[in-house]
Parts: sequence; C-alpha cells; structure tokens
Amino acid sequence: MHHPEQYHGTGGGCEEYRTLDRRRFIGMSSMGAMATALPSWFPEVRMAQSQDSARDIVVSVFMRGGADGLTLVAPFADPNYYAVRPTIAVPRPDSNSPNRGTALNDFFMLPPGMSALMPVYRAGQLAIVQAAGQRFTNSRSHFEAERYLEQGKPDDYTLESGWLARHLASSNPLDPSAPMRGVSLTSGLPRTLQGAPRTLPMPTPNNFNINTPNELALQRLFSGAWSPMRNAALDGLATVNVMRGLDFPGYQPSNGARYEDNNIANALRSIAVMIRGEIGLEAAHVDYGGWDTHAQQGSVGGVMASLMTEFSRALAAFWQDIMQGPQAVRVTLVVATEFGRNVRENGSMGTDHGRAGVMFAMGPSVLGGRVFGEWPGIAREQLEDGQDLRVTTDTRDILAELVQKRLNNANQSLIFPNYVPRFRGVFR
Repeated sequence: MHHPEQYHGTGGGCEEYRTLDRRRFIGMSSMGAMATALPSWFPEVRMAQSQDSARDIVVSVFMRGGADGLTLVAPFADPNYYAVRPTIAVPRPDSNSPNRGTALNDFFMLPPGMSALMPVYRAGQLAIVQAAGQRFTNSRSHFEAERYLEQGKPDDYTLESGWLARHLASSNPLDPSAPMRGVSLTSGLPRTLQGAPRTLPMPTPNNFNINTPNELALQRLFSGAWSPMRNAALDGLATVNVMRGLDFPGYQPSNGARYEDNNIANALRSIAVMIRGEIGLEAAHVDYGGWDTHAQQGSVGGVMASLMTEFSRALAAFWQDIMQGPQAVRVTLVVATEFGRNVRENGSMGTDHGRAGVMFAMGPSVLGGRVFGEWPGIAREQLEDGQDLRVTTDTRDILAELVQKRLNNANQSLIFPNYVPRFRGVFR
C-alpha cells in the first residue's frame, strides 16, 4: 500500500531522506495513540474554552523532504534569481514562455504547478510566508529538522510530544462526547500529534476497523484496565463505530469541488467527510512527501512540477468544498516544511538542503492575498553561509499566532517552550 507520508518521487532524494522515509514508516506503524502526559516542568495550564468557544478546526500539512520555496513561490523580480538558477528557474510572468509563472504581486509568482491556488489567493484566503523556517542552524539533517519542527522546539531530544498535541492537551474538547478529537492520515501517529488526547492515526479512514470477531468482548476486557489504557481502548472502539456511520464512498463535495485520485487529495477528501459528519474533529494532520529534489528537480516539467500540481489542486478542492458557500466551516489549514533548498542549483539540475523555505495558511480566517515576510535577498553577500536563503520568519511565529487567534489557546509557553513568538498579522 502506498501511504500519504511516503516518498512520491522517482529515484530522487538523498540517502538520509530515503532511509528516514523507511524508518518513519516502520516506526510510525508500530505506534498507536499515546496517552496524554504533560511533564511536570511545563508551566501552569489554563485550559482553552470548551464548546462555547468559536475555535477553528485546524488541518496541518507537512511537506516532507524540504520543499524548495524558491520554486513554490518564486522571486522573479530579484535580479539574482535567474543567474543562480539558469536551468530550473520558472520563467517570468511577462515572458512568452508557455511555462511562465503567474504574478502574485510585482515581486513573487506562482509556477504553473501551483496555479490552482490563484483563486484562493485572489479571494484573500491564502497567505504565503516567504523566507520562513527554523532558526536552529547546526544541522541540515531531515531527521533533526523534522523533529524540531513537529515538536515546536529546536535542539531538544527530551521533548516527545508535538506542538499540536500540546494544544489539544491544554484545551477542553469542543464536543465532550466525541470519542476522537484529532486524526492523522498516516500509517502511524507523527510527532506533531504525539501525546494528544483522543487522537488516532488512520491512513484510510473509510477502512478503519478493529480486527476482532467480538468487539463487545474487547470492550469488557478493557473496561477494567488501567485508566489511560482503558480510556484509549474505549475511545478507539467508539471511533470505529463513528467511522462506520460516515459515508466515505458516497460523499458529494460542495460547490462543485472535485478531488483527484491521489494521496494528498484522498486524504483531504477524507478529512472533509469527517468535518461534514460533525463528529467533533478538532485537528487533522496530513503528510505529503517527495520534496527532496537533489537531481532533475523539474520545476516546470518534471517531478516537482507533478508534486506541485497534485498538491495545489488538492488544497484548492478542499478550500472550495469546505471553506466556501453557505455551508462553509470554520477551518484553517497550515502548510510547513522542515527546511528549504540551496539558492543555487547544483550540477544535477537540482537543489541541495538549504535553510529558509515557505509556509502557506488557507481559510476564511486568514488575512490572505498577501506574501508575508521580510525578503532577505539572494545576492551572495545576503545569503547565510554564502549559499542559503536566510530565515526572517520563525515557523513558530505563524503556528503560535494560529494557536492563539484561531484556536483560542493562550498557553504559548507550553505549546512552544522557551520561545516568545512575534505575530505577523496572518490571521484574524
């Protein structure tokens, strides 16, 4: 089976990324939902409001592999862009090339593969944050960068829970009777949601089941078990029954939206079914890999172009289905990657591991139609270590603003330990 978090490219990616992808699949497949435990050193928690609040549902999308932000949102007006990328740059919006980009403003453009998001941007519901990333600079490792982004704290191997898990652990459920608050459309629970209450991994929610001939006997077995185990087991059994009540195959998207048949689109379609089913879902996570484009990157006609096309069309369909029209739902979707790529293309017409990348935020609560972030420039003297786009917006600034403004959770020192975020005005 091909899972949403697995590698999508053909023959690309560094050895660490391929090894990590296999390790992640094996490791995550062996993990279930973890019992929620907030370490004693965490500060006092003020629980976010419960069902009387107007919290958004949050959808987290992780572009695993280190997505090239200089292609996803290309700086066509920077005088150095075409010099450092002579073969993989996206043609200017005012060129005659059939592969030309579409201008977002007078400086940045979307490549053809991302053009499906232009209606969302023009509607003011897509915000782009350029030169975003992690300020921890001692490693270009996928493994470390992914871990630090997901746990919301760099350079700390003692922290096992994820930032989104700590949000759920420090907020009352929107629906106290719901057996499931969070879901990950992956084969195992990613670090982003490790430690979250009532949260399960489901690679294919329409097939979610328990392989037992007698669920009643299983329920009796766990009813007398140790409290965390009992609660997790009974919530899991209740979730199976909830999933059975949802019509995944027969789901009809709203507003004429159409989901294509690929991993990212199928995952978002499943999330849409769960949101429309009003089962109490508060947070969902999706992985979409394959962005480790060391060779033959294919910005406008190759591997990356195909990835971008699937990615942008899936997000556009979800936006049209869930966030538009009279049945629009309060949902905010946020996209991040562990790091960006090197500014210069390499000798294999690809890009190596870099620093700053790009983030996206989408939804009716987003102050979109803008590219946020301070542009640091890509002249050699402006680059970090003479080769990388500098980080001018910490990823946590965007995530923390989302948590406080849209999820009504003020426990910033718990969710992002030892960090004071700077809000950028991305969310209402």
